[in-house]
Amino acid sequence: MLDKIEVEYYGTPVTLKSIAQISTPDASSLMIQPYDKSSLKAIEKAIVSSDLGMTPNNDGDVIRLSLPQLTSDRRKELSKVVAKQAEEGKVALRNIRRDALKAYEKLEKEKKLSEDNVKDLSSDLQKLIDEYMKKIETIFKQKEKELLKV
Repeated sequence: MLDKIEVEYYGTPVTLKSIAQISTPDASSLMIQPYDKSSLKAIEKAIVSSDLGMTPNNDGDVIRLSLPQLTSDRRKELSKVVAKQAEEGKVALRNIRRDALKAYEKLEKEKKLSEDNVKDLSSDLQKLIDEYMKKIETIFKQKEKELLKV
């Protein structure tokens, strides 16, 4: 949930988990304890400016985040976030396929692979890409179902 949050730390963007310990004291809250207390304000600012929709409570030592009960609107919002992440995963797979096909063609031009080898490799690659596309879709559907279930 907090993986994508980047904190401006001494002028450099760093991931939240690299400068703070994140724990869950109970089922409905998160506690962020920075390794360096001077980074508390920067962490708080990063959380507020993120798309989490949460308000951090800074007590001078740690930052606490209360996880609100999921309303139907929030569930729909989270479902859109999951859909976006699934689409990003599919785009990444397509990019990997494109790069691999380019590499195959380059090797074929350099006479390091025969045309038949390229066809076989391309076919195997497509099967693998299809398999992972289905996995992404399955996980997306499962998570969407989980989120929209009341």
